[in-house]
Amino acid sequence: MKKAYNFAAGPCVLPQPAIDAAIEALKDFEGTGIPVVSISHRSKEWTAVMDEARNLWKEILNIPDNYEVLFLGGGASLQFLCVAMNFLEKKAAYLETGVWAKKAIKEAKGLGEAYALASSADKTFCYIPKNYVIPTDIDYFHITTNNTIYGTEIREDIDSPVPLIADMSSDILSRPVDVSKYALIYGGVQKNVGPAGLAFAIVNKDALGKVSRYIPTILDYKTHIDGESMFNTPPVFSIYVMKETLKWLKNMGGLEAIHKLNVAKAEKLYAEIDRNTLFRGTAAKEDRSIMNVCFVMAEGKESLQDEFMKLATERGMVGIKGHRSVGGFRASIYNACPIEAIDALISCMQEFESLNK
Repeated sequence: MKKAYNFAAGPCVLPQPAIDAAIEALKDFEGTGIPVVSISHRSKEWTAVMDEARNLWKEILNIPDNYEVLFLGGGASLQFLCVAMNFLEKKAAYLETGVWAKKAIKEAKGLGEAYALASSADKTFCYIPKNYVIPTDIDYFHITTNNTIYGTEIREDIDSPVPLIADMSSDILSRPVDVSKYALIYGGVQKNVGPAGLAFAIVNKDALGKVSRYIPTILDYKTHIDGESMFNTPPVFSIYVMKETLKWLKNMGGLEAIHKLNVAKAEKLYAEIDRNTLFRGTAAKEDRSIMNVCFVMAEGKESLQDEFMKLATERGMVGIKGHRSVGGFRASIYNACPIEAIDALISCMQEFESLNK
């Protein structure tokens, strides 16, 4: 089999133990003689998977008792609307740090006053806005903690005088998080936690029920809390693989251990980008993401971009082309991306430098 190093931004790199377990479950789920994709979501075998997955989330993130973990369809994009439906009564503020934050604002504007409190659009979202003051007359403040397209990240839990809501699609479970600081944390799982087709929501139950509008049944978080994430048929395969990924993360030592590894991987790759005469990073150094490392050819070396992409492809690098809106390169180095992949990419960059002295 050809050796490939997967740096794609999503769907994510999955740990091999989760893949192996999924393969076996596709053959025979829990000794039922039925593949997991065909199992009844009301069976006791499946209910046990849901319970285990939920409990793993709570254990790994140390989620307080007044929060519920939901597994939902529709991806984070549907959650943009669900957030406003469940929390926006009159006015909400957003930190505009990229395309996904802009999309979230757009959905909220359809239900009330929603605006960007601060934005980094002036420099193509290459930094995280600073020195803004969160007003106290808003229903909530929304942040996107990691910006996959631009390679920026909010790596600390901010203090907010109003309910804080975070889209953590691409950095959830990559570092310890103080869940108690948030009214809601949500995201798609396909970056760090499992395959596409599933979203998660970690919601403070005490923060619900504050809006006066009618909330469509399937968009109401209370519906899914009451139904234990099975109001409608859940995406069983995605949930199963997520559960196995969570088991792997726990066995790795949890968030403290994976965060240490993620920082080491990112620092190693950024060090090469800063050293190599042919490349330069695009994100402000103080805001660099440890999940998505974005870089371009150095000034005056732009003509070499296609040549480097060709060499990288030949050396087994997959998915390092930058997002179509910004170009360049992007190495997504999520939890399950091994240090060997970082070493292989660095070796490729050094080889290219030696070929173009």
